[in-house]
Amino acid sequence: MEPFVWNSIDQSPQRFELESFQRLLPEVSAGFTGRVGGISQPPYSSLNLAYHVGDNSLDVLENRKRLMDSLGFEHGSWTCGEQVHGSNVAVVREEHKGKGYLDRDSAFQNTDALVTNVPGILLTSFYADCVPLYFMDPVKRVVGLAHAGWKGTVQAIAEEVVYTMEDAFGSQRSDIYGAIGPSIGDCCYEVDDVVMDKVRAIIGQNSVELDRSFIEKSSQNEGKTMLNLKELNRIIMIKAGILPTHIECTLLCTSCHNDKFFSYRKEGGVTGRMASWIGMKER
Repeated sequence: MEPFVWNSIDQSPQRFELESFQRLLPEVSAGFTGRVGGISQPPYSSLNLAYHVGDNSLDVLENRKRLMDSLGFEHGSWTCGEQVHGSNVAVVREEHKGKGYLDRDSAFQNTDALVTNVPGILLTSFYADCVPLYFMDPVKRVVGLAHAGWKGTVQAIAEEVVYTMEDAFGSQRSDIYGAIGPSIGDCCYEVDDVVMDKVRAIIGQNSVELDRSFIEKSSQNEGKTMLNLKELNRIIMIKAGILPTHIECTLLCTSCHNDKFFSYRKEGGVTGRMASWIGMKER
């Protein structure tokens, strides 16, 4: 069953919600946006949520407000990092609430993952084919997000999030739940040997039994491989100590479903960005 469930009405921000996390911890809201329901103009139409792509900043801010209104979070709760395809994880405290909401300079710099235990903070990150990773510990009441392109994936950003939840909040790895959201699939994601050398290195370090057919398949182009980044991140989550039964993975490909999602590859690099979000509402 698809874990990311479409939940939107006409003219509102298109949302794909991770309902299983809410069942485990009712105050949690988590999910992924589509490309419809905002005011941005082409080529960012319409629900672009990132400042860095060249869109009008006031339109981006209005799109963010619309999303938060639809989720029931205060506008100033939006908190994000300035993503660099790395593996740094920021621990978000009460005093960090709103970083990155109004401009890029105030965001957590050089940061591709965020974790918090503070209700009322909405963690967010941005995508147009890369893999959104979600984390939740319902026992310690901790949530997290990670942005995993191929570079962040081979730097094991999923492991870094788990270790940070453990160190900062005392999470037990067996209590953590993970989810892998909409991103480009192995049907569309062709990479070269430079990427695959990094991928094979991290697979070689992995103690989990692995069917290689899930990770890589041949391309029609010589020297190219079709890479399943979703599955690779699932394997890394397991290596980090998350139980396989605690991990959900979408089947949605952002490139195949370009009517619903922005896709950097499909649109030649000029497009908007979806957002992943996770946060705990204040009681």
